[in-house]
Amino acid sequence: MLKIQKLSASYHGHQVLHDVSFEVKNGEVLALIGPNGAGKSTIIRAASGVIPSTGSVRTNGDDFHSLDPMQRAKYVAVVPQAISLPPAFTVWETVLMGRTPYLGFLGNASSHDEELVRQALTRVNAVSLSDRRVGELSGGEAQRILLARALCQSTPILLLDEPTAHLDLQYQVSLLELIRELAHKENLAVLIALHDLNLAARYADRVALLVGGKLDAIGAPRDVLTPKKISNAYCLPVNVVEHIWTLH
Repeated sequence: MLKIQKLSASYHGHQVLHDVSFEVKNGEVLALIGPNGAGKSTIIRAASGVIPSTGSVRTNGDDFHSLDPMQRAKYVAVVPQAISLPPAFTVWETVLMGRTPYLGFLGNASSHDEELVRQALTRVNAVSLSDRRVGELSGGEAQRILLARALCQSTPILLLDEPTAHLDLQYQVSLLELIRELAHKENLAVLIALHDLNLAARYADRVALLVGGKLDAIGAPRDVLTPKKISNAYCLPVNVVEHIWTLH
């Protein structure tokens, strides 16, 4: 479980996150939604320790703020929004970096580590890219490699910041289906920032609506994604229509 309490953060002296509190349970996907600037990415970055924050981010009683980066990396894996992969490394080498918190003093990968790399690449349908240089990848391919690297960390908590960016519809759907499957079958706590409300409604167990850096509503998609709440958050008239997803 990921427990966030009174989380606040500022950029350049301007507070952008205001005492946000919620929990992500094991075995669920919680989607952060809201207009641009609402604080979705800030929560991901603050929870993962990328930016300074106040409040607490805990799991199993441990406060992430008190852990060093290697200790934290055994609890939480992050798929960032900005693609920042070393261009000269191969895809295999990049995904293997996810095993860094577990490697010994000499940093040598075991056969177990290599098997986890294969499994992660298989899950994101990227085994064929193993020998490619990261600098040769498209934006969508690089996004899938970032997810594979995070999966290779084998952590109980997964944080994802707009992971469907740069992906076409087919890969958006397959990636979110994979994330939901991992959460449910492997009992992961998954926190994901999404701008697409349809994807959030389809694949999240719960959604948290952020407005102006504050938590406006949290609950099942059906309860949060109402015309009134969405209209107030996005300052637009909205109709909500339920539909059946089909993809061929």
